[in-house]
Amino acid sequence: MQAPEIGGVRVRQGDGQTVRLARGASLTDLSEKINVDVSSLVQVLFHLGEMVTATQTVSEDTLQVLAGELNYVIEVVSPEDEDRALLESFDIEFGENEGGEEELAARPPVVTVMGHVDHGKTKLLDAIRKTNVVAGEAGGITQAIGAYQVATEVDGDERKITFIDTPGHEAFTAMRSRGAKSTDIAVLVVAADDGVMPQTIEALNHALAAEVPIVVAVNKIDREGADPTKVRGQLTEYGLVPEEYGGDTMFVDVSAITGVGLDALLEAVILTADAALDLRANPDMDGQGVAIEAHLDKGRGAVATVLVQRGTLHVGDSIVAGTGYGRVRALLDDHGNNVTEAPPSFPVQVLGLTAVPGAGDSFLVVDDDRMARQIAERRAARLRMAAQAAGTRRKTLDQLFEQLEKGETQELRLILKGDGAGSVEALEDALAKIDVGDEVSLRVIDRGVGAITETNVSLAAASDAVIVGFNVRPQGKATEMADREGVDIRYYSVIYAAIDEIEAALKGMLKPIYEEVQLGQAEIREIFRSSRAGIIAGCMVINGTIRRNSKARLLREGVVIADSTIGSLRREKDDATEVREGFECGMTMANYSDIRTGDIIETYEMREKARS
Repeated sequence: MQAPEIGGVRVRQGDGQTVRLARGASLTDLSEKINVDVSSLVQVLFHLGEMVTATQTVSEDTLQVLAGELNYVIEVVSPEDEDRALLESFDIEFGENEGGEEELAARPPVVTVMGHVDHGKTKLLDAIRKTNVVAGEAGGITQAIGAYQVATEVDGDERKITFIDTPGHEAFTAMRSRGAKSTDIAVLVVAADDGVMPQTIEALNHALAAEVPIVVAVNKIDREGADPTKVRGQLTEYGLVPEEYGGDTMFVDVSAITGVGLDALLEAVILTADAALDLRANPDMDGQGVAIEAHLDKGRGAVATVLVQRGTLHVGDSIVAGTGYGRVRALLDDHGNNVTEAPPSFPVQVLGLTAVPGAGDSFLVVDDDRMARQIAERRAARLRMAAQAAGTRRKTLDQLFEQLEKGETQELRLILKGDGAGSVEALEDALAKIDVGDEVSLRVIDRGVGAITETNVSLAAASDAVIVGFNVRPQGKATEMADREGVDIRYYSVIYAAIDEIEAALKGMLKPIYEEVQLGQAEIREIFRSSRAGIIAGCMVINGTIRRNSKARLLREGVVIADSTIGSLRREKDDATEVREGFECGMTMANYSDIRTGDIIETYEMREKARS
């Protein structure tokens, strides 16, 4: 039978069978699967109004259009399936196979703390582990995932619990979803004075989708207007029925401020784990698990926070984590202490990787460094193809003619740099959802973890892009290069501000704003202690002018450590209002004393500037 014609091209039709393709596949990949000449596929797409070459990465939408014409069903393989197939090619099993019953041992439950923003999740963990995380977070919002292990006594036995603190802002949905998937139990925090809010429901849906038991912590019961009974009634509508109402969900009234109910909450977690779950793992196999968060440290390189899910991770193991690989140089627990091994359900920071893994990437121990490098390189190549496919815009002939007539459409290009892999990914996801119509588009041309470098600035200059720094600053001569090349660098510490300003820029609705003007920079050379003034920084002004009472930030290896103001400023023994470049001075930062030799104090002021 003769093959039917599509736009004058004869192509053999399918009969509705399914074709599985990896993300970022090309027309050549499709042609090999369906045994059709690739030039015919190029011609078919051309007649359908789209221009694609044989080896070009093709978006999923374009593949679906082509498959519909040829009577095939395209199924794009999930990242998890791709990774499983990759590991199988190296004869590596990643997953649930942990050996026989006699090889399994009990492990602590992994608990994810979820809930609406500002309902006290971090303060609750803060009270449990007696450290202060929330004070160091901009706007009081958790902007990275942390993992911590605590111990509690239940029925006379000491039991350990691993807590994962997930960010509360809605833009971190992807990270929070991964938190739910790597956990055994979800603790849903609801403020007794606020009740169920939109993100409470969102967090609940993530926990239900992950099919994990839920314990509800009704927080802020010490506040005026607190109504724990109202919270129970609201959550009953969503299927969480308290035990006292005849249901199977444990509700615990707590206060992160006064400490009421914390022991009861830990006990509820243990009892729920014992009743609903069989938490066992094989501690004798090679370590496997998930990277919760990662960042780039100038002195230590790539640092990944990982949660061991099965097996034991040892110092000296050859490890692959996402696209990074290496030999484990050191393992640090949640208190910063060195440990030699990490058993199941134990969170540790891993040093020794060649690259920063993404939040949610799997890690595993392999036989040797050579195999680790091969797996990481294959993963990196696969991710590049997937990113190209996601960034490919379907360009039709009509669009091409329109652009030739009126010039290229307006496009805002961005380069994203952040202090953690999860933060960068969450910011990119949030920006991708901004919808301002067809006249203006937004494209992220590069993203990365760590300080803003001269390479980022040169790419921005060549691409006419704006650099967005999320909790990071430039390093080296990147600032000078940006000024010279006219590259716009924006700094943010709260994700709300970045989303709002970029959306306003796209819509062309920006009102006059305040512009940050750098006044000067001083390097800390010595640190002095005074009973009257506290910690005094002995500094050399390396550029500009340092003024008393001006806004200041403390930079450590290009990362913003603290925002404050210059408290006192002295030149030799005399008080000074300002100190110019090339002179030494002594200064204090208001309400902040954790300074180190080599830190940079940068002063600035906000000046009102009308946007053109």
